[in-house]
Amino acid sequence: MILEMKVPSPGESIKEVEIATWLVKDGDYVEKDQAIAEVDSDKATLELPAEMSGVITLKAEEGDTVAVGAVVCLIDTDAAKPAGSAPAAEAPKTEAPKAEAPKAEVKAEAPKAEAPAAAAATSYAAGTPSPAARKILDEKNIAPATVSGTGKGGRITKDDAVNAVPSMGTPTGGSRGTERTKLSMLRRKVAERLVSAKNETAMLTTFNEVNMTPINQIRNEYKDAFKAKHGGLGLGFMSFFTKAVTRALQLYPDVNSMMDGDYKIAYDFADISIAVSGPKGLMVPVVRNAELLTFRGIEAEIKRLALRARDGQITVDDMTGGTFTITNGGVFGSMLSTPIINPPQSGILGMHNIIERPIAVNGKVEIHPMMYVALSYDHRIIDGRESVGFLVAVKEALENPLELLMNGDAKRALEL
Repeated sequence: MILEMKVPSPGESIKEVEIATWLVKDGDYVEKDQAIAEVDSDKATLELPAEMSGVITLKAEEGDTVAVGAVVCLIDTDAAKPAGSAPAAEAPKTEAPKAEAPKAEVKAEAPKAEAPAAAAATSYAAGTPSPAARKILDEKNIAPATVSGTGKGGRITKDDAVNAVPSMGTPTGGSRGTERTKLSMLRRKVAERLVSAKNETAMLTTFNEVNMTPINQIRNEYKDAFKAKHGGLGLGFMSFFTKAVTRALQLYPDVNSMMDGDYKIAYDFADISIAVSGPKGLMVPVVRNAELLTFRGIEAEIKRLALRARDGQITVDDMTGGTFTITNGGVFGSMLSTPIINPPQSGILGMHNIIERPIAVNGKVEIHPMMYVALSYDHRIIDGRESVGFLVAVKEALENPLELLMNGDAKRALEL
C-alpha cells in the first residue's frame, strides 16, 4: 500500500509551511513515528513524523513552500525492511587510476603552451614605462613593477599609467568567499514583525537602573534550600522580574493593553511572554496568568518552556496570546539596549547584565551590583506618566522584594 503523507496543520491561522530539512533520503526505509523532516511555519519549527513504516519517496525539496494538507512524501508500507547496507561492494574501483592518466599528460604539456608568454616577459621592454608614462606614475606614486604593460614587448604605455590605480594596501591571498542561504520561514516572519513594529507603532524607550543587592542577598540565603525543596529547581532572577512586572501591570493597566483599530483592549490578567534563545532563533513562549503564580510556579514554568524551545518542541499555542514581554539581553553581555515591541503588545521590558558600579547611598559612595532596565512602549496608547511610573514601580519592587513581592516573609513566599 502506498501511503500519502500530507502536511498537518500547525495552527488555525497557518496556511502553508516550508520544508526546512529532510532528515531522511529518497528511498530510505523509515520506521513509524520516526522524524523524517523539519518544517518551518511563520511561528515555529516542527518535526514531521512518519505515519507508517516503509520505503519513503520524497515529493518536495528542501526550501519548498507547501500548503497545509499537501502531499510531501509517499511511504510504501509493503516494502520489506532491508537486512543491512550493501553499498560497500561498489567501493573498489581499480580502473580509476587508468582513467586519470590522460589528464596527467595534458598537464605535462601545459608549460610548453606558456613558453611564448614567458619569453615575452623576459623582454628588455617588459615593465619599462615610456617617458610620459613614468611621469604619470611618479605623480601617482605608483611603482612601475605593479603595473602590467600592454605596449610592445610588455612596455608600459601612457594609457596604462593613466588607468593605473594606486594600491591602498588591500590584503591579498585571504578568503573572500560568500554564501547565499534562504532565511527560514520563521526568521522571515520575525523580520516582518520587527519591521512592522517599528513602522506601525509610536515606539519610545525609557530607562532606569536597579540595585540588585537585595535580590542577591535573598538568592544567596535561600537558593540552596529552594533547590533542595523543589526538586533541583533554581531560584533565578526571572521569577523576581516577573513578579515585579505583574505588580506594576496592576498599578498601570494601560501598559497591559493593546490597540485594535480605534479601540483599546485592556486585560485584567498578565500573560507574560519570556524571550528565550532556541536552536532555531529567538522564541517567545508565554507564562499564563503569571500574576497568580508563586516564585516556584514561575521558575518551573519558565524552565519547562525553555526546555521545549531548546529541544524544538515548542508549539504555536505556547507562543500565542501574551500581553507583555520580558527579554534578557544580559545573558549575552548586553549593558543597554532598546528592545522592540512584540506586536500586538504595547510594552516590553529589557533586562541587561549586572555590573558592580559606585553609587551614592545615604550620602556615601558604595559599590553595588547594578542593572540597567529599559521599557519600550507604544506611545499611541501609553503616555509618559504611565510608562515612567511603570518602570519606577518595577525598580521599587526589585530593590525592596521582601516587602513588595514577598509580603515580608521570604520563606513563605518561596514555599520553604
